[in-house]
Amino acid sequence: MSKSDLSQPNISEQLCNCLEPCSKVVVGRGNPSAHLMLVGEAPGAKEELLGKPFVGRSGKVLDNLLEVVGIDHQKDIYICNVMKSRPPNNRRPTRAEIAKHLPWLVHQIKLVKPFVIVLAGATALETFLEIKTKITVLRGTWQNWRGIAVMPIFHPSYLLRNPSNAKGSPLELTRSDLFEVRKRMETYQIL
Repeated sequence: MSKSDLSQPNISEQLCNCLEPCSKVVVGRGNPSAHLMLVGEAPGAKEELLGKPFVGRSGKVLDNLLEVVGIDHQKDIYICNVMKSRPPNNRRPTRAEIAKHLPWLVHQIKLVKPFVIVLAGATALETFLEIKTKITVLRGTWQNWRGIAVMPIFHPSYLLRNPSNAKGSPLELTRSDLFEVRKRMETYQIL
């Protein structure tokens, strides 16, 4: 399989049968050849409408943060979600829904072959590390998932609700976490 298989319709038909009725499938955006990947929770209304993850208000926050730390959101990173379709009423996905979408996410990771994965928010953190803990406990710390370095960060939607730039604020901490991600990528001589 090639990286173009990331959006194959037959995969979406097989794996997106957990929500009735199934909303539009949102696969990913960015560079599928990048060695840096970011995984969020699930598409929102704007993402569902446009068919790309992180293109609404949260996406603008994410893109701005990436730009500030020197990561190009089009060429240096591949961005996707745990869930490939929007949960009803934009609620948090259930464990059963995540389990049904997980094979697709694992398939994406195998195709992209990232050296580093950024976990945006608690759902991504819990899905990868299989622990239920607050994002505030693990954000900004390097973790390991199947031999891949992972960095949990606050979800950009959380930053929208906490927009302060003060020292120690979620926004400032996330910026710092993404600088650490950039440094790690530089050690791999990727960025």
